[in-house]
Amino acid sequence: MSRLRRFLGSMTGRLFVILLVGMMAAAIGATLLADTHRRQEFERQNLMRIADRLQGFVNLLDGNPELRQRLLAVGGASVREARGEFRIGKEDDALMEILADRDGPVSGARVRAAGFRACLAPFPDFLPPRKKVKRPHPHPRDPAFIPPRCRLVELQLGDGTPLRLALQYPAMAHDRVFAFDPLFLSLLALAIAGLAYGVARIASSPLQRLADAATELGQDLQREPLPVDGPLEVRRAAEAFNAMQQRLQRHLGERTQMLAAITHDLQTPLTRLRLRLENVADEALRERLVADLAAMQALIREGLELARSAESAEQRVALDLDSLLQSVAEDAVEAGHDVAFEQGCGAVLRLRPLAMHRLFSNLVDNAVKYGHAARIRAGTRDGQVEVRIRDRGPGLAADELEAVFTPFLRLETSRSRETGGAGLGLTIARTLAEKNGATLVLRNHPDGGLEAVVAWPSPPWSAGRRG
Repeated sequence: MSRLRRFLGSMTGRLFVILLVGMMAAAIGATLLADTHRRQEFERQNLMRIADRLQGFVNLLDGNPELRQRLLAVGGASVREARGEFRIGKEDDALMEILADRDGPVSGARVRAAGFRACLAPFPDFLPPRKKVKRPHPHPRDPAFIPPRCRLVELQLGDGTPLRLALQYPAMAHDRVFAFDPLFLSLLALAIAGLAYGVARIASSPLQRLADAATELGQDLQREPLPVDGPLEVRRAAEAFNAMQQRLQRHLGERTQMLAAITHDLQTPLTRLRLRLENVADEALRERLVADLAAMQALIREGLELARSAESAEQRVALDLDSLLQSVAEDAVEAGHDVAFEQGCGAVLRLRPLAMHRLFSNLVDNAVKYGHAARIRAGTRDGQVEVRIRDRGPGLAADELEAVFTPFLRLETSRSRETGGAGLGLTIARTLAEKNGATLVLRNHPDGGLEAVVAWPSPPWSAGRRG
């Protein structure tokens, strides 16, 4: 049900429903219209045949006065002389319109509905005896019959003789209700549903590609530009998206170059300042000033690192995630830290190796600084790859788990100020994770300590995968 609701909430689903309902309604309407036209044409052809019979009989009477009485006594096909009393109704305009276009006496005939008694043969002995027959209960879809109808035709022959004829309409079969052929209806519905779904997918696929490209752009500004093809509107949207991507790349490149130039230009005055501070006589004051200068230099370096992390031209390669994590753990152990790689996942993903090494190194350094130890575990769950790095620190308050990713933010209540950080390590780590298609969150472990979780909801699997 959730998948159906999600499908109907998408552009493809809505277009599919609109096209399906519209095309089904149009097809059914066209079928009804065609059936109505067919019935009308059948009625018209039937009236033409009746008019032919009437005209033939009248012309025979008009052309043979000496045989007129004998012909009237015998009658013609569905035509006989009207005698006796019977009920008379309104005029039959349809038949009169057809007769008016004919030649001869029938052109001025007046046709009115009459009781069926007028059309009965005058010799009851010719009728077969009536028998009671038990009729089965009719099925709703069984054809019904329109009973014979009778018309009174009044006209004058060529010699002025008035004539009253009883004209019988034959019985006709018709459907009780309008019914489709089940096979025809099924094939029609399948064809319309397939066409509607295909058209909906074609119409919505450019929007889906644009949405996917926008999502990828947030993770990788250096991604390949959108292909400019398809209808005019789609090409214009792709061209606008590519132009926006180029402007963002140019803007970010200019910002990185500006920060790099500032950092480079500051190195010389900072070095001279460091040399002059060494000549300060007061030792305590000299140490404080040197520490402030070192903090300033670290802040500049990390700011430049943050800018560079958002603009990486490094290519993706097949990367053994376990080997990378093992390497990061060994580097930390060599530096004298309590770090251990406890569990691997065997995943081989297409990632940027330098960016990934920097990401996990930042997280391990953060765990060692504030939690005095780091335990690294990797695994797969529900189709996604996760890497968890846990420390032994006091953890964070619930409202601080997301706030620590804010650039230059330091939380004194849970993080020491003596570590010398600038508050950019986690910001850089999240930026690197997002550029490689992953998410980075912090959470307090139930058994204590803070846990950083890097997860790939849709892992970029490589062609090979370790078992």
